[in-house]
Amino acid sequence: MKQFILLLATLGTLSALSMSCRDKTTEQPEAIVTDTVPPLFMQIQKTSRLYTTEYHIHKIVTHDDVVRLKGNLLKQDFDIPLPLGERKVAIPMDATLKAYIDFSEFSEKNIERNGKHITILLPDPKVTLTSSKINQKEIKRYVGLTRSHFTDKELTSYEQQGRKAILDNIPNMDILPTAQANATRVLVPMLTQMGYKEEDITIAFRKNPSIKQLINSSLEEK
Repeated sequence: MKQFILLLATLGTLSALSMSCRDKTTEQPEAIVTDTVPPLFMQIQKTSRLYTTEYHIHKIVTHDDVVRLKGNLLKQDFDIPLPLGERKVAIPMDATLKAYIDFSEFSEKNIERNGKHITILLPDPKVTLTSSKINQKEIKRYVGLTRSHFTDKELTSYEQQGRKAILDNIPNMDILPTAQANATRVLVPMLTQMGYKEEDITIAFRKNPSIKQLINSSLEEK
């Protein structure tokens, strides 16, 4: 009888241990939720400027002026170009435009996460004229016999006018939309590596930004 009771007690202990083991093996581990915003913010801010687009522009800057004789004779106005009083110049210019995203003021406020979906509001691309060069050997001049030759100061002034004309023409180019598209191509792979699906990623910009505010008219050093 004592042996029978001892056998029941042993079986009961083994049964309890078996159930305890089953409970532990079937228990699901708690999901670990990782906040990807801070590391993403840090990774983006490592680059103060993200250059996304580069345009090479070739432009011919022209200038001509004629000495004219103007006046009034017998109540009749006259405006006569003087013979041999004309000057013309054509200046070939090569310039480089670059568009970039300035991340100096980028913060976590620019990142919004809603479940699996993430939205990044990027600063608007800015455009700057990074270089301009005149091919001195290809400058074409015509100077009338009664006129003085173009001075270096005049040629420099015409070059500045050419740079301004290029910057003024930026709104007619597709450089800003191209810069936005290229910025998206850079950031989306970065986000997919962090575990986001491409369809859950939105890269946004301001609507209808002021073009003039996006153009840096200064000539930067290379």
